[in-house]
Amino acid sequence: MPRCISRELKTLSVWVLTFTISGCIGTGGIAPQGEVLPANRLATDAAIREAARDAHWPARQWWKAYGDAQLDRWVELVVQDSPSLAMAAARVRQAKAMAGVAEAAESLQINGQSTLKRHNWPTDPFYGPGDLANTTTWDNNAGIGLSYALDLWGRERNASERAVDLAHVSVAEARQAQLELQNNVVRAYIRFSLHYAQRDIVVATLEQQEQILDLAKKRLDGGIGTHFEVSQAQAPLPETHRQLDALDEAIALSRNQLAALAGKGPGEGAGLQRPTLALGAPLKLPSALPAELLGQRPDVVAGRWQVAAQARGIDVARAGFYPNVDLVANLGFMATGGGALEFLTGKKFNYSVGPALSLPIFDGGRLRAQLGEAAAGYDVAVAHYNQTLVNALKSISDQLIRRESMAKQQAFAAESVAAAQRTYDIAMVAFQRGLTDYLNVLNAQTLLFKQQEVQQQVEAARLSAHADLVTALGGGLEAGSDVPGMSHAR
Repeated sequence: MPRCISRELKTLSVWVLTFTISGCIGTGGIAPQGEVLPANRLATDAAIREAARDAHWPARQWWKAYGDAQLDRWVELVVQDSPSLAMAAARVRQAKAMAGVAEAAESLQINGQSTLKRHNWPTDPFYGPGDLANTTTWDNNAGIGLSYALDLWGRERNASERAVDLAHVSVAEARQAQLELQNNVVRAYIRFSLHYAQRDIVVATLEQQEQILDLAKKRLDGGIGTHFEVSQAQAPLPETHRQLDALDEAIALSRNQLAALAGKGPGEGAGLQRPTLALGAPLKLPSALPAELLGQRPDVVAGRWQVAAQARGIDVARAGFYPNVDLVANLGFMATGGGALEFLTGKKFNYSVGPALSLPIFDGGRLRAQLGEAAAGYDVAVAHYNQTLVNALKSISDQLIRRESMAKQQAFAAESVAAAQRTYDIAMVAFQRGLTDYLNVLNAQTLLFKQQEVQQQVEAARLSAHADLVTALGGGLEAGSDVPGMSHAR
């Protein structure tokens, strides 16, 4: 008997070795070609190097830098109740559940089954006049089946790890959705504030136009003015009223937009008051660049996990070329005839146990095609990750350049407003004294309000540049720890 067992083991070993070699040959010529781009190989520019001096990372709740309590409350409301974030959180839970399904394949599988069947045997030529004809018997069985995958080539393990990696991808994508939503809320709130500032300018314009009209009428009544001056003063009033109405519309639409971002109805946004935004010291960056600069961007994190998942997919596809060995066992009772529960007696017990071997012999090229698809998918993931790194660093540099430009433009815009105000004041005094005509006053007024509008637009752009820079960095420090329902995938 030992010699027989030894002979069987040797035969099995030869078969396993043969198909292992055939597996190695079958995968020949199929391999990924992409290489992950190290972040440190990307050159930084002067904008990033300058910003990195004496730097610190933005806070997790970065929007609080604007000093607007209403904005703080609204961002928190959006994170809690947004339907888009609810969908992202559901995708995370779905990915985690799928990872659990994949991990279960590595564990021992136990299944039970039982059947109780009563069988009536008719009298007919097929059965004849034998013992079964016109009788009733029981056909019963009960058993437990056990199976365990030895996973000699790591197929189940890699499939499980791949599912976990994809769960990490879902978490990173959910964080990206949250960050983009926060950015959209802040930018919408800045536009909301800008509409109020523009409305102030139009209201001031209307008040001054009405004052000029009143002065023109008084000059006409005093005999030193003309009907043409009165007509000129009346002409811009309808357009100014139109602009005022358009800005009232824009303010109402901004409220609706902010309510929609929070997953609320328009009535919720109706209670929003005028923003009180302010932004002090500029945001600095970490001094270690660029790896640490890019490391917490959720799109970069998602790309990195996607590459890892695709690498696991190659291992899974490659393991398909090799023999699969499972340990299987069946324990149970079975009997035909007798009573309903007679099969449960000890004499009816049976069992089977041993290895189950499956060998890929001929599949028409299916396994090679699957491996080729996995290798190509890896190359796609690597190329996407590399492009994400390049785009991320470009985005950060763009926002730094933009922020620096906005700071300079803000100073120039303030100078322009001051100069325009002086020009208007001089023209208005001259007009009141009869030293100049209305056209000069109108021109000076138009220039003043134009410069004031430019100043407000520059300030709004400066505020938006801060939000865009934080978004380009991937959010504040420990970003993502506040994502509802999105803890680590494992």
